[in-house]
Amino acid sequence: METMGETLHSDTGFKIEPLDKTFGAIIRDINLKELEENRFEALYSAWLDYGLLIFPGQFLSKSEQMAFARRFGDLVEELKAVHISNVKPDGSLRDAPDDDMMKIIRGNMHWHQDSTYMPVQAKGAVFSAQVVPSQQGDTAFSDMRDAYDALDEEVRTEIEELSAHHSLEYSQRLLGEETKAENSEYLGYGMNVENVPLRPLVKAHPETGRKALAVGRHAFGIPGLSEERSKALIDSLNSFAVGDDRRVYQHRWTAGDVLVWDNRCLMHRACEWDFSEPRVMLHSRIAGDPIAEAAINDHP
Repeated sequence: METMGETLHSDTGFKIEPLDKTFGAIIRDINLKELEENRFEALYSAWLDYGLLIFPGQFLSKSEQMAFARRFGDLVEELKAVHISNVKPDGSLRDAPDDDMMKIIRGNMHWHQDSTYMPVQAKGAVFSAQVVPSQQGDTAFSDMRDAYDALDEEVRTEIEELSAHHSLEYSQRLLGEETKAENSEYLGYGMNVENVPLRPLVKAHPETGRKALAVGRHAFGIPGLSEERSKALIDSLNSFAVGDDRRVYQHRWTAGDVLVWDNRCLMHRACEWDFSEPRVMLHSRIAGDPIAEAAINDHP
């Protein structure tokens, strides 16, 4: 894998290989199952800098992944360690077009940030590969900090005080992927949120202070704008955010890989694969700060 510049060495011994992108790094010479506190502190600092950390060959169990993810913060109760997969509990593959889990998987193939449709947006996520298809099935990421920096000054001024609503129910319906939620294998997380969150189009990172563009597929309905103008603006911002290869990275999974990303400054999406092949990923969602990540209309 290509890297930008020389491999860096942390004070605690692990290697940092920056990607040839505006964000992201591969971390080597580290064992996530046995991670001393001083090494984790250095790792956390690197995470804030790079936004995405990639750990090849870790092979974490469910309990090990949860333990690692908890070091970044509390976990979302419903999503402490869930399989995102086209494999049913009995081992057979999902193939029904109205399968709710497949509707969510297909929806996840569009750019988004996690839990923007909830009262509190997620801080980040730990994601690991257990079974990967023979080809495709990647996960792509986009640097929303660089996207904001690259905006024309006129656009930046226009959106600085604007906000948009975020809804999973809306984004799934827009794609024709409505989920039943009740009497379904899908747990219904994020569907039918009563008070649809309102979030700024520009987000200041609560730990670094760096501004980032904040849109994604769940965003719609900018107050003060017509429906047509709101959709056009959100669509243009989403396209701009992923329109420069410098700030987009697509990870080709190998079984055992572990990734942790900062959901406050990156968008991501799943990439297509042949659904006749199994893909089993383990997702642990890190809960956001209840004040810093609260929606505007749900702030304590």
